[in-house]
Formats: sequence, C-alpha cells, structure tokens
Amino acid sequence: MKPLAGAADNQNMETPEPGLYVTATPIGNLGDITYRAVELLKAADLILCEDTRQTAKLCAAYDIKTRRAPYHEHNAEKARPEIINKLKGGAVICLVSDAGTPLISDPGYKLVRAARDERILVSAAPGPSAAIAALSIAGAPSDKFFFAGFPPAKAAARDKTLSAIADIDATLIFYETAARLPSSLAAMAQHLGDRRAVVIRELTKLHEETCEQSLSELTAHYEAHPAKGEIVILVFPDAKKTVSDETLDAFLKEALKEKRVKDAAANAAEELGVPRNRAYARALKLKDGA
Repeated sequence: MKPLAGAADNQNMETPEPGLYVTATPIGNLGDITYRAVELLKAADLILCEDTRQTAKLCAAYDIKTRRAPYHEHNAEKARPEIINKLKGGAVICLVSDAGTPLISDPGYKLVRAARDERILVSAAPGPSAAIAALSIAGAPSDKFFFAGFPPAKAAARDKTLSAIADIDATLIFYETAARLPSSLAAMAQHLGDRRAVVIRELTKLHEETCEQSLSELTAHYEAHPAKGEIVILVFPDAKKTVSDETLDAFLKEALKEKRVKDAAANAAEELGVPRNRAYARALKLKDGA
C-alpha cells in the first residue's frame, strides 16, 4: 500500500496539499502562533472550530478571512461525514481548538481517525500546548510524564481515576477548572500521597502564576485564596519510589540477619519510605535465595 504523502516539503503555503491540518493556536498570548499556522489558516478552504466566536478573535488579529464552521462534541457525529466528503473532494481544512493543540483534552480524535481510514492526508501544524509549556517551566522531572487531562467532576469517579494512576512512576499532568481546584488537590493528596506539586495558572497571559508546595499545602492555599483562569497541575513522582533495588536490598540483608521477613519488610518500609508490599517482595526473594 502506498504510504500517504507528507506536507513537509510543501514550501508554498499559498497552495497547501489537500488534507486535514491539525493546527495549534495560542494558549493565551496571541503572539505565540507560528508563521506557518497563520499561512495555513489563510490558505485553507475551511477552519473547523471548537467555538467559532473564540477563533474569530484570532482570525481578526491576523486578518484571516477563511470561512469558519463549528466542530465540537455536540455536532461531531452529524458533521463528520460531510467534512470527510469535502476532504475527499480535495479541500484543505484546518482543525483548531479554542486554545493550544487540538485533540489534547479537546475534540477531534474521531475526525482524525476517520480521515486516516479514508487515506486522506492528515498533517500537524505544531505549536503551543499548555501541558508541555507547563512541564517545561515547572521544575518537575520531565524525562517521563503522564498526561491525565481533566479529572472527572464527580468525586467518586475522580477518586477511582486517581487511584488507578497512583503507581505511575512519572510526573502527572492535569488540567483543572478554578472552581474545582481545591477539591481536586485534596483528592490528589489523599490518593496519590502528599507529594510535591506545582500549580500553574494563566500560562503566557498577563497574570501568569506558578505555585509550588506539597499537595496538602496547595489545597490550603487555594481554599484561602480562590484561583481564577486556566490551570495546569503537575504532581511530582512519588519520592518513595526513588529508592533503588540495590539500596533496598542492602538494608534488607542486614535486617534479615536478625528479623523475620515480615518484620524486616516493615522496618524497611518505615525507615526508607518504600511501599510495604515492595519491601516484603524483595525480602522474601532475598530470604529464598539465601
């Protein structure tokens, strides 16, 4: 099967190759849009918007006169077949969200999937993403990270979601609304442990703010000082998991000289701060191997 052509070699942005262009837009500061994104939006036959009123502000700032149409979770099922037909007919269509990179906690996945299934060119016009921008300035470990999007609004579903990702050994990234911020931080402290975390508000905007404390301290802070604006939460990896197997084994070998497996594991959990089940499994393995 012949692979799809890419758009990387298309230098004349006045005549882009027909297809669907997933186009990133600013997350706050209008100056953060790329030159290529502006040219694509001007050259396109249609811009699909999460909210046409929001995208109109961007278009006005850069004199983009391309026709806009809504594409969001409420009309997607009905609109998608018509969009695919336009693309099959040779249209150039840009997909944008209200802010940042489409599909990242925004609608669009099913349209991209449908276009790819029809062998239609799908190309990225990359740019801002609040999750990546926040990670770049938070000072949290960035070699591994897990983007969890918005936690569920209902407490029971949120608790279930947080419990399911508690053991992921990476920086956890969430989006959250201002109104739910204190309750979400409290739930994170309960289900993830009272880890170090960073709350970043209003990225790239006039009142950008970064606050770094433990999850319990952040909860208290935002209960006393309600937040406003767009929010990203970054939760550091569990510090207890940074104890290496070698360090744990060395401690257990000494403990096992005088203690039973269960007691040695409990001692390691208390002294090193590692999960008790991990310490027990290592102690049992050392005992059996002795």
